[in-house]
Amino acid sequence: MISLSDVQAARERIAEITYMTPIFTSTKLSQICGNQIYLKSEHLQKTGSFKIRGAANKVIQALQDGAIYVTAASSGNHGQAVAYIADQYRIPATIVVPDNVSFCKENAIKGYNGHIEKCGTTSRERLPRAMEIAKQENGVYIPPYDDPYIMAGQGTIGLEVLEQVQDADAVIVPIGGGGLISGILTAIKESNPSVRVIGVEPQLANDTFLSFQNKQITSISGTNTIADGLRTNQPGDLTFPVLMKYLDDLVLVSEDEIRQAFSFVMERMKQLIEPSSATTVAAAMFNKLPFQGKKVVTVITGGNVDLDKVSDLIVDTHMC
Repeated sequence: MISLSDVQAARERIAEITYMTPIFTSTKLSQICGNQIYLKSEHLQKTGSFKIRGAANKVIQALQDGAIYVTAASSGNHGQAVAYIADQYRIPATIVVPDNVSFCKENAIKGYNGHIEKCGTTSRERLPRAMEIAKQENGVYIPPYDDPYIMAGQGTIGLEVLEQVQDADAVIVPIGGGGLISGILTAIKESNPSVRVIGVEPQLANDTFLSFQNKQITSISGTNTIADGLRTNQPGDLTFPVLMKYLDDLVLVSEDEIRQAFSFVMERMKQLIEPSSATTVAAAMFNKLPFQGKKVVTVITGGNVDLDKVSDLIVDTHMC
């Protein structure tokens, strides 16, 4: 497993590439939730999501090891991040995306000079294809989550949270493959183990929830959740042991709750975030957290949303 020193090393490695993203608050949101809520705003990160942290850490290491070409498999944000870093270092990148990839994410990958190949709709389909291309072209495959350098890079968010909200009681993190939360868990639990870390998944993409209950990796057949960044089939082999060791709790949110949270953040806080990001706000808004009156940081993972799909995500919310 990765350690706190790996996360600290990642922070130094990516310092000139990534931002320390701001913390937002909302009095109304805190009133609704019964907790003091802070939003760690990775939607304002370079390439529009937290993924640049892990991608930068992994690609820079690959370059130091002699890489001249990289590939990735991604529903969008990881692919954007890999394409961006590869473009910065002037090496080619091929990104294998799902057939139903978000239009804005596809355009962004192309904007960073990444070559796109479409393959299926699940990570189970596109990951092997990206690995195959890397092998054929003598390149390096950059995993989306199940890799020590990716996990350590994402964990730098945890270090920032501890500095920005020094008396935080809990941090709420979305779970896809587990790269983000395993890195944050390592950073927080090995720095201040009293801070609780709670994971959130959509009810329609509950592979980690089932795995956590079963105490072993459990896969699902697929999902069509609106939280497209969380559409994984199972947690990673490297990420899951970290969750089993450190995770305090894992909760589920419905599609309607995700829409309600998305709409609230857009209407009241004037921030456009992804449905995947809205899962953490939804967990706080709809009483999924096992406490009240605490200082809670919700990790907002990204803001790459097709503008023509925003109307489909907005609902009337009585909470506004």
